[in-house]
Amino acid sequence: MSSKEIALSIRGLSKAYNIPINSVQHATSAEALLHWLSNPWRANQKEIFWAVKEITFDVRVGEIFGLIGANGSGKSTLLKIISRITEPSSGSVDLYGRVGSLLEVGTGFHPELTGRENIFLNGTLLGMSRQQISSQFDAMVEFAGVEKFLDTPVKHYSSGMYVRLAFAVAAHLSSDILLVDEVLSVGDSEFQARCLQRIQEVAKSGRTVIYVSNDMQSVAALCGRAAWLRKGRLEFVGNVRDALSQYDKAYPRAS
Repeated sequence: MSSKEIALSIRGLSKAYNIPINSVQHATSAEALLHWLSNPWRANQKEIFWAVKEITFDVRVGEIFGLIGANGSGKSTLLKIISRITEPSSGSVDLYGRVGSLLEVGTGFHPELTGRENIFLNGTLLGMSRQQISSQFDAMVEFAGVEKFLDTPVKHYSSGMYVRLAFAVAAHLSSDILLVDEVLSVGDSEFQARCLQRIQEVAKSGRTVIYVSNDMQSVAALCGRAAWLRKGRLEFVGNVRDALSQYDKAYPRAS
């Protein structure tokens, strides 16, 4: 794969957290002091938890790449590292283009600003001009269906309104790489169908999508390739059907 075909390159990526051992909550500072005096050698004991460990793979320009794994497998940590929210402990992430993220409901929105103001804020943060944002403004508002609430602070939005606007903004602004994580479960089935169609349109336009979902049917329908994470490690990367087959063998679904 030539460098021009790569949208995202991950090499030896790891993220470790220091977790206190036998951490005890105390009602008062006096109790905490007494506990420390009786156990001074254990006060600072910690263990290392690897949220992701030695992850390596590439994502191609214009593909919809799936990321699957059970809860706690490291998917969200990996996406936060890719989107520069979290710093890795080691390894590297090379991005070839601007990244738009939809990692959780309301990510990137300022609660005190209106829907209209947040649209322009997000576009500006992506490096777009006001004219470029305005050219996509009507399409975003129509897609989200929040016309009546555009000039209301988003802190008053329902979770459904929040995610509709957040997806509309992320999918219409000109990011080269779009990260979508599990948030579509908030919307109704009609909106989910429109989101999946929009994701396909984004990829057909030459942009890249990393799609995270526990809905294996949508992963199979959308993605050509996928990576399977288990307990922070990369178990498999390749054809999506092979990835789903191996995942199903490890976690057989109830019939």
